[in-house]
Amino acid sequence: MIQTDDLDTAALLGRAAEYADENDIDAVCVASTSGETGAKAAERFGEELVVVGHSYGYDEENEQELADEYIEMIEDAGAEVFTGPMVFSNLGSAIAQKEGFSSHELVADVLRLFGQGTKVAVECPLMACDGGLIDAGDRVLSIAGTGDGADTALLVRAANSRDFYETRVLEVIAKPAEEENLIYW
Repeated sequence: MIQTDDLDTAALLGRAAEYADENDIDAVCVASTSGETGAKAAERFGEELVVVGHSYGYDEENEQELADEYIEMIEDAGAEVFTGPMVFSNLGSAIAQKEGFSSHELVADVLRLFGQGTKVAVECPLMACDGGLIDAGDRVLSIAGTGDGADTALLVRAANSRDFYETRVLEVIAKPAEEENLIYW
């Protein structure tokens, strides 16, 4: 496993591209809030890439966080963009706010024990699979991060969210290892 505590997004994407060249993968999935990380990944992965962003209204009602300029760069590289409800969040957050607990949140919280990037790197292929951009059973190089940029790369067998327990983390390629970088949100 590559420890990413001292790596920036560009370095992680470089390492991930090397991994993709040397291993059997079907697709690449990258989480991106503003689109900046997605645009950087699109330069390296092109048509193999699905960029997953937040749903409309995630931060502000009726607003999309992905910047138009980055969406254009991603699509110009041949990659696809998916925005939609987060598997471990949207409905579960509403239930937790009202009832004080949600099983969606429990799954997310357990994955966060490995780092925020791990939670997101498991979630993004589920979302892309639900959106029809990745097939169930695909071996997906999934890249995500903690806050800004990317710090985690996993090899994930994709599944639809309704078949969550068919998802498998096949390999931890890279993630932070130092406790101060394993931020728990």
